[in-house]
Amino acid sequence: MIVRASQDAAAGSAPAAIVGIDWGTTRRRVVALDAQAAPLREFDDDAGMLSAAGRFAAVLDATLERIGPLAPGARVLLSGMVGSAQGWHPVPYVDSGTPLESLARCLFAVPDAPRGLDCRIVPGCRWRGDAGEVDVMRGEETQLLGAVALGRRDGGFVLPGTHSKWVALRDGRIEHFSTYLSGELFALLSQHGTLAPLVREPRDDEAAFAAGVQASARAALSHVLFECRARVVAGDMPTASAREYLSGVLIGAEWHDALRRLGRPSAPVCVIGTPELAALHVRAGRQLGVPVELLDAREAQLAAWAALARGLWMSEPPRSE
Repeated sequence: MIVRASQDAAAGSAPAAIVGIDWGTTRRRVVALDAQAAPLREFDDDAGMLSAAGRFAAVLDATLERIGPLAPGARVLLSGMVGSAQGWHPVPYVDSGTPLESLARCLFAVPDAPRGLDCRIVPGCRWRGDAGEVDVMRGEETQLLGAVALGRRDGGFVLPGTHSKWVALRDGRIEHFSTYLSGELFALLSQHGTLAPLVREPRDDEAAFAAGVQASARAALSHVLFECRARVVAGDMPTASAREYLSGVLIGAEWHDALRRLGRPSAPVCVIGTPELAALHVRAGRQLGVPVELLDAREAQLAAWAALARGLWMSEPPRSE
């Protein structure tokens, strides 16, 4: 669990006007904000969608007790898998061409929110291609709104994670996006199957990572993944380097495919993520000669909560208690 509080001691007890919760499958990021959407208190924990199934109202009530105190008429914003079919309420996707800045007008009002609070869920986003392709996201659209609010309205973006997203924005709208199972595959291959015994010990090996990025362009992913084992048993790579090589293969496969889909960008690709994951994408991008810039995921999320609050409640008074 990660807990943060404002350096201002008064913020620790100041009543929150807004609570924002990025509620993922296994993790949550909770932040209390004042009426100007400045952060007061925040924490991360593992009470994600799976652990809250069937008791979302009670879990949210306990969360609000923990992040409190709350101001009269405080509002709650939820994003991520809490709005999926397995979440609290299934919230329909908005189409990818919807301006991200209009998401505040698409929020779902939770009918059974605890304490009678005004609680709303951000919808996910759906993209359909001309050849029948389809892709979906929940949670990333909120961080992209944060990027737009911070002035990044155009260009290529990557949001690394369990299901990594590559997105093309034009004038604050999602033009196209693709999802890659890189994080999920890395976790599965690290725990099960023939590669698992080789990749259990982490080691910072930039050369092995770079070799994986390079190899991922040569053949089908399943073949290059097996090559991780072949290199070790043939004596061409030490076992201690296999984990970084596997990471390079999976992230490199994303980059090669995304560059084929989106073309080689003229402007830097913006990576929205935590420092550890973002650093790997910076390595891959630089290796492939693509400029990369970073946007911290927390900064993007805070900007999104502020944008949603302004868009939804600027001219709307709080509910009376």
